[in-house]
Amino acid sequence: MTYQTLGELINDKLKINEIMTEDQKADDLQAGGNHYKDLAIQPWHLMEDVLTREEFIGYLKGNLIKYAMRQGKKDSPDAAKYKHYVMKLSEVLLEQ
Repeated sequence: MTYQTLGELINDKLKINEIMTEDQKADDLQAGGNHYKDLAIQPWHLMEDVLTREEFIGYLKGNLIKYAMRQGKKDSPDAAKYKHYVMKLSEVLLEQ
């Protein structure tokens, strides 16, 4: 299969449609509490405003690496956090 964008590749390989529903967005969720959702602005909204698109994508990818490597080594819902960042990265990439 040939992909036109990185977003299409991620969507296919990670089966994003199985992780999130059509009306569900990463901004509507939070893994491990409400500490970000309770803020006036979520940190990644601020980062998205002050970073370039490429820098923001790098930030999201870095967190994917962190949560994937940390899974099972800390008392934290890292798998859920990983899925959350997959959702956000997919949304950003599909905006192209």
